[in-house]
Amino acid sequence: MSEVLSPVVSRFESGATLTHASANAALAAGLQRIAAGATGVDCAPLAQFDSSALAVLLAWQRAAQARGAAFEIVNLPAGLASLAQAYGVDTLIAARH
Repeated sequence: MSEVLSPVVSRFESGATLTHASANAALAAGLQRIAAGATGVDCAPLAQFDSSALAVLLAWQRAAQARGAAFEIVNLPAGLASLAQAYGVDTLIAARH
């Protein structure tokens, strides 16, 4: 009987707020986690956000891709998904709602 190993998914949580005021700190924290091997972010806690959140998510995704890894964004709030669509970047964000 052969054992099938699934890849380990290491996600971190986004935090409750991701706005212009907190974007730099969130970006830096996420980049550290990605450098340590994180492969995704869970946006379930995200309750307050603005367009800065999109920039941070895209930067995290690019950082993971630069490492040769896929980056999964899960539980993207509907309002942030709508904002991404309004800005025309929804196709750039690989998110599961």
